[in-house]
Amino acid sequence: MLACTIDGRPCTMAEATIPVTDHGLLYGDGVFEGLRFYNGKVFRLAAHLNRLEDSARAIALSLPLSHEAMTQTIQAAIADSNVNHGYIRLLVTRGSGPLGIDPSTCSNPRTIVIVDELKMVDPADRARGLKVIIAATRRLSADQFDPRIKSLNYLNQIMARIEAQVAGAHEAILLNQAGRVAEGTADNVFIVKRGILMTPPTTEGALDGITRSAILEVAAREGIAMREAPLAVFDLYTADECFLSGTGAELIPVASIGGRA
Repeated sequence: MLACTIDGRPCTMAEATIPVTDHGLLYGDGVFEGLRFYNGKVFRLAAHLNRLEDSARAIALSLPLSHEAMTQTIQAAIADSNVNHGYIRLLVTRGSGPLGIDPSTCSNPRTIVIVDELKMVDPADRARGLKVIIAATRRLSADQFDPRIKSLNYLNQIMARIEAQVAGAHEAILLNQAGRVAEGTADNVFIVKRGILMTPPTTEGALDGITRSAILEVAAREGIAMREAPLAVFDLYTADECFLSGTGAELIPVASIGGRA
């Protein structure tokens, strides 16, 4: 961790503490965004803040800072980090309250900004491409928990990542309740088949990723054939190319899926 602020107060890693009664810690009650900055400039900051606001509104959590104040806090944390390129984790928790899940007992949401370099994938693995499995863990359906909410509770994805680690793979792809492709544990899935770029629509259980949207916009601008379409495991196995996208991951090639190159 290169820099951190808690409710606007800069602190070191050793000083970075929150009360044990914070409902974000106790119950995963809160929302977050992951952001990338290059040459000190945050990539698509407005889109990230809009998504954070939507996530918070969906769980009836009032953001304690305006977009302008949030932007100033983020920029100050970047300046404190003394790096030009890095990753930002922006969290808003429900705040502290008594034990019990009642959200009305928390009156002061907490904002945390963490700046780190975050190298999610070893450069050699990125160059070779990732080994990916199809997880037995299914993505929670939208009627159970809407994937557009970036909740602090990531156990659904963590269980799938554990499967990947046990199998000796880098990443796992989750299927939805209908057995179609949803997303990776922390990234969107793209394939290329016969010259057409394809990715599952968000209605299949995928997060509406900021990087995903950027890829689709660039493809449209460059005249690349593309479509959002439901994908079966068969489509992954028979794809000409596959890659993953996400703010943390950026773009990562996939070398094999379920042992199929």
